[in-house]
Amino acid sequence: MTGGGPGSQVVRAYPAGAALTVRVVPGAASSGLAGLAGGALRIRVAAPAVEGKANAALLAFLAGRLGMRARALRLAAGERGREKLVLIPGRTPEEVRAALGLDAPGAR
Repeated sequence: MTGGGPGSQVVRAYPAGAALTVRVVPGAASSGLAGLAGGALRIRVAAPAVEGKANAALLAFLAGRLGMRARALRLAAGERGREKLVLIPGRTPEEVRAALGLDAPGAR
């Protein structure tokens, strides 16, 4: 399945796999997907935005959804901001969209 769905702009092909654009909302009651907004996937994380804790929680959450180890994922941009680019090696954009439920009808 090619791009064009609701998640096509947030997940792109990258030479070694896929790249995911996210906007992190730290300090949430629980971690989870919070929909699409402004060309990014909003993800709530329970960790605070202190000393990299929110980044670690983000990578752990994504790794769990993707069936990978958190250390396999890499922050390519946005280490100190809320907008981030996460590199996901060994996965196609279609696989990432499916794992995150972005290809489902009614995905936000």
